[in-house]
Amino acid sequence: MGVPQRTRGTRRGRAGKIAALGGLVALTATGCSGEEILRFGWPGGVTPEAEQMRNLWTWSVVAALVVGVIVWGLIFWTMAFHRRKKGSTEALPRQFQYNVPLELFVVVLPIVMVCVLFFFTVVTEQSVLAEEEDPDVVVDVTAFQWNWEFAYPDAETPDGQPVNTVGSSSEVPLLVLPTDRRIQYNLESTDVIHSFWVPEFHFKRDVMPHPDKNNQDNTFQNTIDREGAFVGRCAELCGSYHSMMNFEVRALSPDKFDRYLELRTQVNPETGQPNSAAQALSIMQGEGCDEQLCDPFATTTSPFSTDRTARTASG
Repeated sequence: MGVPQRTRGTRRGRAGKIAALGGLVALTATGCSGEEILRFGWPGGVTPEAEQMRNLWTWSVVAALVVGVIVWGLIFWTMAFHRRKKGSTEALPRQFQYNVPLELFVVVLPIVMVCVLFFFTVVTEQSVLAEEEDPDVVVDVTAFQWNWEFAYPDAETPDGQPVNTVGSSSEVPLLVLPTDRRIQYNLESTDVIHSFWVPEFHFKRDVMPHPDKNNQDNTFQNTIDREGAFVGRCAELCGSYHSMMNFEVRALSPDKFDRYLELRTQVNPETGQPNSAAQALSIMQGEGCDEQLCDPFATTTSPFSTDRTARTASG
């Protein structure tokens, strides 16, 4: 005895409601905001370049979901309405081989989709890697086992040397940069291959020894949208202390950055040497700069211990 049509319709309606409720629960149970949902897992960035990559990712996922829904819909539609009928003597349903329009459709459509995705990928890549001839700030980034040196070639100390910051095993180096200005990074290594990576930039570039001699692209540019402290890391396995090779980007408003560079070019009366990054930020704290924003030491990471006996059984 067959199931009445009304009963089947009721069951389908209930199944649809349950599926919709399940989707709503799955969506709300993640605890994600609307913006986070639209990012589809892409982390938040602090540069326009990061936002462009996020847009590419979002629309790529949307396109993939549309294709997925169409495919899933065709599968479920076939399962629901083209099952073998009870009592049917046909071994197989009607076939569509040698259907030229259908075969052209399933070949041409994927090619068009790949070409569109390739086009927008190239456009985004060219925009992210674009460099202006006259950036507002230039910083020389030198990587070495296992730390960093940051120098500002356009700012000189009283002894005629560029303002620079060198990290050590006891102090994480601070790369102080301005917001809303075009920044160029010149990368070079003194030993092995390293990699300059700030997760909030959504950008990573290998730092090579002798990049000019090896014809390697060792520069990139970006603009930072907001103030804050952002951890930086080496993303290339470079030796024993690779995991400890961290630094911190400290993004300040243009007026604070200008004051920072001004202090770095002045001699500290207590030491007789130009102000270090920590000393300059300490002075700015005394002038009213936010304590966290102008903290003289890194807040996103900490130095590693060089005590070789710290983990031994004898203590």
